[in-house]
Amino acid sequence: MTPIRRRALSAIAVIAGLAAGAAQAQEKFTYLTNWYAQAEHGGFYQALATGLYKKEGLDVTIRMGGPQVNIMQLMAAGQVDCVMGYDVQTMKGWEQGINSVTVAAAFQKDPQVLIGHPGVLNRMEDLKGRTILISAAANTTYWPWLRAKYGLSDSQVRPYTFNIQPFIADKNVVQQGYLSSEPFAIEKEAKFKPNVFLLSDHGWPPYSTTIVCMEKTVRERPKAVAAFVKASMEGWKSYLKGDPSPANALIKKDNPNMTDDKIAHGIKLLNETGMVFGGDAATMGAGVVTDARMKATYDMLVEMKLLDPAKVDLRRTYTTEFVKNLRVLP
Repeated sequence: MTPIRRRALSAIAVIAGLAAGAAQAQEKFTYLTNWYAQAEHGGFYQALATGLYKKEGLDVTIRMGGPQVNIMQLMAAGQVDCVMGYDVQTMKGWEQGINSVTVAAAFQKDPQVLIGHPGVLNRMEDLKGRTILISAAANTTYWPWLRAKYGLSDSQVRPYTFNIQPFIADKNVVQQGYLSSEPFAIEKEAKFKPNVFLLSDHGWPPYSTTIVCMEKTVRERPKAVAAFVKASMEGWKSYLKGDPSPANALIKKDNPNMTDDKIAHGIKLLNETGMVFGGDAATMGAGVVTDARMKATYDMLVEMKLLDPAKVDLRRTYTTEFVKNLRVLP
């Protein structure tokens, strides 16, 4: 073998070695969402589709949640690295020994809504005396707060079975919903625009669509968590302020029932309501979590006797470390 050829092969070997090292540097990371893929998950799918996670050294897998998926238990069992959480859920998890930590909040508001017929439910005070359809989960989240704030009664409550027909059939019925889901379905099927009340605009304090990891993960893999948070928030900026088509393709692949009009409607509402870039995020950046907001949720849960302060230390349920200097602005 000639010296020139030997040097060429040596150079190729070095390049191959560097490439292999780069491939090995991609750290595997699994994120479990709270429902089937939709526009409300768009920032995460956008980060995956456009290579933002890969750029930060992560090989990310996004797994869908659903009605039968207990995301907190799966995370506690080590089957996923982090989940799409919710402040109330995370704080209450500590009572069951699930020591999880909120590290970022993609949504500055909770998209939970109440829906009423025009001319019947024109303001939240009109809830008195109405039949209100809510899910079982609402009894340990927003219902006690709603009941106390507006002087309502448990006798008004009936089970919500995720079927909009009872609401459409009876104008005196009020039902729960998700901002971009049930109101859109009602308008499309019943041919009228319902009145929609976003609970977070009336004082309901929790963040939503959060990034939640086990305390052990935060302690042992801080660089991976930081990389995931950073890329995810950049993904949200790209999704809402740029071209969302890369994410939308992945969303429809994971959830074939998701249609283009539903996705477009979801993106429109996310922008109009300031879900991602409103509130503190407008100046502090996407994903921001503040001490004041977390304390407001914690104090509310304690006051409603939904949380035992003797079992849950607020300071361990979240950290601002991964978002305080991020500054992903719209």
